[in-house]
Amino acid sequence: MTPTDLVRAEFVALDGERRGYLALPGAAGPHKAVLVYQEAFGVNRYVQAECERLARAGYAALAPDLFRGETYSYGDRPKVVEKLKSLSDNYLLGDVRAAIGYLDKLGVVEHGTYGALGFCMGGRLAILTAIELGKKIAAAVSFYGGNIAPQISRFGWPILLERVAEIEGAVLLFYGADDDTIAPDEHARLADALSTAKKRYAISVFPNSGHAFASVDRESYRPAAAEAAWREALVFLRETLAPAGAQHQERKVRT
Repeated sequence: MTPTDLVRAEFVALDGERRGYLALPGAAGPHKAVLVYQEAFGVNRYVQAECERLARAGYAALAPDLFRGETYSYGDRPKVVEKLKSLSDNYLLGDVRAAIGYLDKLGVVEHGTYGALGFCMGGRLAILTAIELGKKIAAAVSFYGGNIAPQISRFGWPILLERVAEIEGAVLLFYGADDDTIAPDEHARLADALSTAKKRYAISVFPNSGHAFASVDRESYRPAAAEAAWREALVFLRETLAPAGAQHQERKVRT
């Protein structure tokens, strides 16, 4: 996909008090769209920049603001944990559905199926979205999404492992090999469940990288791993969000 300029990047009203950060490419549409899900610190400048990265790659990117305008500093863990414990899956999915409703009415967007991409809590939400919305989500990208397949739940959120068979689209999961919050046995359980359910998926694990290795504003940032993951994610989105005929034609050209 040829890089393009941004034509629009701003917060937009979704539904009632809900809002989201929207970034659109400068090229003529309609564009394929990707829902972008925040880390546990809100839709801060980092999350906005990742929306803009997707827009420059040719996608309409919309990040529902799950915290209603609140953001937290990276060092303010007690308030972050308190906030996470206050959220339910129904609450999060309400914002997701409001964001999809907004995209469904946006003339410059190609409707039908969308992608979902998220970081940390947003990585889990990308998988939950794929479970709950079925064929509507053609591709889900999870950057170190926690509480998907652990042995013990965190923050009281439901573990998603037993529901991955409900996923209709393709899944790509990124993990850091040194992430002390997501153990290797979680990768294994998730791979086993997805394989047993005969789903299209890939898991990429990056050495010398911990949790939040793609977060450019944090000490955990590992630029080589982050950019490698993003390259993989963009290829994945291009292939899985392409119309079936276009994918078939691309395979014919390659052979």
